[in-house]
Amino acid sequence: MTATETPNITAELRDAGLRVTAARVALLQTVRAGNHLGVDAIAAGVRRRVGHISLQAVYEALHAMTAAGLVRRIEPAGSPARFEGRTGDNHHHLVCRSCGAVADVDCAVGHPPCLDPVDDAGFHVDEADVTFWGLCPRCRPDAAPPDAAPPDAATTGTTTTNGR
Repeated sequence: MTATETPNITAELRDAGLRVTAARVALLQTVRAGNHLGVDAIAAGVRRRVGHISLQAVYEALHAMTAAGLVRRIEPAGSPARFEGRTGDNHHHLVCRSCGAVADVDCAVGHPPCLDPVDDAGFHVDEADVTFWGLCPRCRPDAAPPDAAPPDAATTGTTTTNGR
């Protein structure tokens, strides 16, 4: 993130009604620079940028930023929550059953909610949340060399699960 992007983050936080602190700016920078990061990876990224921050402060800031629409929380089945900076576009996710890697996939068809239920039971549907499950290129037996290691969970924020 460049120095010119920091004033934009500051303005985004203010516009969302949130207090601007160095930790919150660093947190939003970390989430946006990462790839579906877990809380521990986000805390480590914030600490690299500004020094000490408690895990509780990270949770509180993530909660506030999620409620304000600045970050999106996803919870693939069998995995801890992950956070991303891509918000407001009703995109979906691909999740690897082996290493837990997560990738974005654009809306399945058309405009949000991009999928309509057969029976909406009277609900006004404005979003569809779809998770596609499978094996990523590194974990597929037909594509990965036997000595290839899955992505490092400490750097990607992913966790290894077998959540089938």
